[in-house]
Order: sequence, then structure tokens, then C-alpha cells
Amino acid sequence: MSAWIRNDTTPTAPWRIGVDVGGTFTDMVLADANGTIHTFKVPSVPADPSEGVVRVLQTAADAWQLPLGSLLGDCNLFVHGSTVATNTMLEGKGATVGLITTRGFRDSLEIRRGFRENQWDHRRPFPPVLVPRYLRLPVGGRIDRNGDEIEPFVPEDLEAAVREFQLEGVEAIAVALINSFLNPVHEQACAEMLRDIWDGEPDLVSLSSEIMPIMGEYERTSTTVINAYLAPRVVPYLKELNARLASSGLARPFLLVQSNGGMTSVERIATRPVNLLLSGPAAGVGALNAYRSASTTDNLISMEIGGTSCDVMLMGQGTVPVHDELMVAEYHVASPAVNIHTIGAGGGTIAGVDDGGMLFVGPKGAGAVPGPACYGLGGSEPTVTDAQLILGRLREGPYADGSISLSRELAEAAIKQAVADPLGLSIEDAAAGIVRVVEQHLLLAVQRISIERGHDPRDFTLVPAGGAGPMHGAPVGRALGCSRVYIPRHSGVFCALGMLYTDVRHDITRVFLSTVDNAEPDDIEAGFTTLEADARKMLAEEGFEGSAVRLARELDLSYRGQQWVVRVALDADGGRDPADIRSRFEQEYDRLYGHTQPDGTIEISNQRVVGTGLLPELSLGRSERTTKEPVPLETRSVYISPENGWQDIPVFASNELRPGHVLDGPLLIEERTTTVLVGSGDRLQVDDADNLVLELQTIDS
Repeated sequence: MSAWIRNDTTPTAPWRIGVDVGGTFTDMVLADANGTIHTFKVPSVPADPSEGVVRVLQTAADAWQLPLGSLLGDCNLFVHGSTVATNTMLEGKGATVGLITTRGFRDSLEIRRGFRENQWDHRRPFPPVLVPRYLRLPVGGRIDRNGDEIEPFVPEDLEAAVREFQLEGVEAIAVALINSFLNPVHEQACAEMLRDIWDGEPDLVSLSSEIMPIMGEYERTSTTVINAYLAPRVVPYLKELNARLASSGLARPFLLVQSNGGMTSVERIATRPVNLLLSGPAAGVGALNAYRSASTTDNLISMEIGGTSCDVMLMGQGTVPVHDELMVAEYHVASPAVNIHTIGAGGGTIAGVDDGGMLFVGPKGAGAVPGPACYGLGGSEPTVTDAQLILGRLREGPYADGSISLSRELAEAAIKQAVADPLGLSIEDAAAGIVRVVEQHLLLAVQRISIERGHDPRDFTLVPAGGAGPMHGAPVGRALGCSRVYIPRHSGVFCALGMLYTDVRHDITRVFLSTVDNAEPDDIEAGFTTLEADARKMLAEEGFEGSAVRLARELDLSYRGQQWVVRVALDADGGRDPADIRSRFEQEYDRLYGHTQPDGTIEISNQRVVGTGLLPELSLGRSERTTKEPVPLETRSVYISPENGWQDIPVFASNELRPGHVLDGPLLIEERTTTVLVGSGDRLQVDDADNLVLELQTIDS
């Protein structure tokens, strides 16, 4: 029996469930006690994402003729990845926020960093300030650069500000006072007063000294404001979904994927919804960890292409970098986040011809509603999915577990009107052009996260994932110079599966201002000891103790005079040896920038402890090897590439392929949630983990 996907047999309890809500589809993965993976996919419900979660669960329950209560009752781990926070930012539908700041610093949020992100585009306007000036109100009181109080807090100023906020309908309050990262006493005084005089929920008050206690006034303020902006939209959704699932039979609260690639509870994230901005895509870290051993390499680049976007992530030497710098909708967020590069290039990305007569693809997408034209749900603009259908790479008829039926006639009409006729091309040539353009976008996205950051993609294995990824894996991998492409069987539910391999994680930071040479080792050790105690306490509250707890130490370092820091990992008891710190910093700095400053002064900005709660390892079953040759479903005329044109090629059902099978391209492999294109000259093998390995014919060969 194939151990990777089975939906035709009832799973064996207990099981784990991961649900990923994307812009186009909501994916579910269930891993049962036998290590068997079961997958489901339904269209998302943008107006109410929780409805998509319930629908995919009900679809699974119906498939096995189980009550929904039984499905949830036998679940010992439920993990959710949600785009609610991201969509709130992208759509500008957050709460009305009031900002309390130190007198004289009312406009810091609007001044921003004082320079443009793109120095060549002077006319590009900044995004709207999330808090208009009349809702940015100052209070008296001052903490100096040493953390000492030099002016007392003025409670009357806060009372006046709250009265103004109440008149203006403020839903959430952000408090960001100067130097509060050194001494939070004034922010804490604000919080105590607000609990008494403000009629809003206490959870809707965000303190910068709690959200992100770092040096950098603008970044700290911006992050705190965004946290407040998200809270009234995100927290009620999470609490309502938690209650809905509990009433349906889920015995324990679900966990959420955070931007840092780890999980946490609904209760803990309720005060920090800003940490959910990459929830969903960040689960790709768990997926890459799941495939590391099977792919026999620690150097992987995932290219997860869904219906709306493409998320690219690089794992080097078994680690996906985590940074404290995130840009969402052009707003700065200083929150721990995995290094993901996202572009608007997915199956539902819209194509057309611009005013200059040039073909464009993206970044706008058709979304779940109305979706690509071929879905027959009212969409009329051509998308990448329509083009793939025209090129024979997708089959007409039922798609995505039968929830959608693809129509070639509708796809042809859309491409003819919007692309083929304006450019004077045949429908087939127009479709080929759409695919070629989107693959250039994908290529540039992978180069952005690899070559531009000091990595040679030829040293990596490309992992195309998502419903649309395996269709583009071979062409993009070949253009990158990769010799191998690793395609997970369940690539169509990549992030949902990754959630089941994700551990609980907390990043805890404290400011430590010194130089490496002048810092007292005992002071560094004391700081780490405090952070580790905090991490252990947080993890204990979530049920992790003893060997289930892993702690890692890090320092934020830079050469004197530099604004940006480099995150450097230390040993478990590291921090006492200045020579070791310098060596680690220079090694990482040289990797990133290609040089170092011999004998340069190295400054410490922050200490950090990453606390991880390790979940029991998920072990998947494996299929037996076979020598029996697979039989194709059919032979179909398919457009392979600009060099190879149209060819009649075999189409195989994925569930007929087993370890030991070796096939030479060109060919197609159809699976329930994706389709794999194997190019001319490429060789496909099924490895012992049931995944597909493409050995590419490179451009040089």
C-alpha cells in the first residue's frame, strides 16, 4: 500500500491535522497513527476564512462517513496557518488605532526612517500612515538613554488622550515611548491606567516594551502600531474558530504557525497577532525539514506556487534564516520571520497586454472567486491555469478533488480575447507566452533569494511545491543550473503538511549595548540566563519540559558605524569567549558580504534566546519497491517547451508509481492536487520515501 496518500480508507486514530488557508484553496493534511497521509483541498472562502476550514474538515469527514465530531475528537494535534493577518494589511482593513508616544515624538511614525526604500523612484508615494496625526497623541515623561527617569510620567496627558480616542472611535491603542526598551516603567503605567479608564478590551492595548523591546524607535513603534491595527480583526477570528472547533469536538485548542516558522497557542498569539503575518507560508520550514533526510541534502530551495502567489525559501546547511526585518504592504515590521521572498505568480495570476503592447503576467490574481476563466465561476480574465490547460498540461474535467471542473472552451475564449487577438498570435502561442513569462518571474524570484544573498543555486536541490509548482519545476531548475529537482508527492498541500512537522517556538530578545571586547562575560551570561528562564517558563505553560525543550543562544552584531546587524548563533553555553564571538561574526559576515574588517570594533545590540518545544517525531510509512513497469493512463498532445514544441507524450497516474520506477521524459504525472511535467531529456525516479526525483538535462548538456 502506498503510504503517502490514501483517501479511500478510513484513517487509524489518533491523528494530526494541518489546515492551511490560502488565497485560492484551503488545504488539509491528516497523518494517522500508521503514518499514512490523507489530503483534501477545497476552494477558500475569502469573506470568511473559518468557513473554508470547516468545509475542508467536513469534506474529509464525509469522505470517510464519519461525524465531524469523531474526526476532531480523535485529533491529538490541530495546526492552522492563516492569511487573515496578511490580508488585513494588504487590504488596509485593520482597526482604527490610537498611538500614545513621548512628547516631541508624535511624528516619528510618519517621518519613518528618513530615506526612501527605492532611491531612484522619488515620486513614489509612501503608504498611508496607519495612525493619522490627530490620533497620535503625546504624554509627558521621559526615560534617558541609560534607562533612568529624567521626567515623571504625566497621567493627566493620558486621560486627555483617551477621551479623544473615545470620541474618535478608536478600537485599539498602541503605546510606544522613547527608550522604553531600557526601562518600561512609563509604558507599564500607561497600561495600568488604560485598564481602568478605557472602555476597550485589555488585549487591544499594545506596549512596545512587550511587543518588540529593541533599539530603533521607528521600527519598534511601527511594529507596535501594526500589532494594534491587526488585533481587533485577527483575535476575534481566532477565538471564534477555536470555540467553533471545540464545540464540534476538538478536545484541545489548535496551534498557529507564526512568522518565525514555529507554532504557538491561540492564547499566547492573542497579544501578538503581528507574529502571524507569514502564518501559512512559514510552515514551509517544517516541510523542508521533513524532506531533508529523504532528499539526502541539507541545501534545498522551495518554490511553493499556489493559486495566488509564489513563496520562495532557501534552506542552507539544514537551516532557514530568520530575520527581524519584514516588509508587508510596504510597512516595516520588526518581528522574527523566516526569510521568504513572495511574488504574485500563481496558477490564478492574470495575464494580459499592457498599453505598450507588451504581454504581462501578474501580479494581480483571480483569487478563489471568481478564479481562472476555465473554472466556470464567472472569471473572464486569462490566467496561468488557463494557459496550462490550453497547452495540454492540465486535463479537462474534475479538478481539486472534484470541487471544480476545468473547461478548455472557457480558457480559449479568455486567452483569445485578452492576449491572442491583441498580439496577433494563435491561442496556443499566446498560452505558451504566458507560461514563459511567468517562469521568468519565478526564475528571478529564486535568484533573488539565492544569488543575491551569496548562494549558488547550482549547489541546491529545487523543491517545487504547491498545486502549480511541479509544472514549473523542471524549466526553472534547468534555467538555474540545478541538476536535480525534488518533487514531494504531496506538494499540492506542502505547507499544510509542513505544519505537522513544525515545533512550538518563541524568540525572546533583550537589548545589550556593548562591544565584544568590552562586554563583561558575566553580564552576557546573566542576560542569557534570564532569557532562558523566560523561554522555559513560556514553553512549560504550553506543556513542554525536560528533553522536549531546546534552547539556542544568539547575538545581534555589527561593525561600529553600521546600521544593520548580523544574527550570529552561539553554542548552548556560548557568550563568554570574545574570540569565539568575533570568529563566528566574521565568518558569517564574510559569507554575506565577501569581506571583513580585520581588527574592526564589533558592537553587540541584542541578546536572543530561541526556545523550541519539540513535538513527538512524525514517522510516515513507506511503500515497497517494485519492478513492475507502470502503465500510462493515456497519450496526450502536450506543449513541452519552446525548443521541443508539441509532442504526444504518456500521462501517468501518480498513485501507480512506486519506489524503483525510473521513467525518461517527456511525460506528465497527474496527482489529485498537482501535475508534474517531466521535460525532454530529463529522468524521473521514485525514491524510497515515495517522492519524485528529477535528474535534469541541464542547458550546458
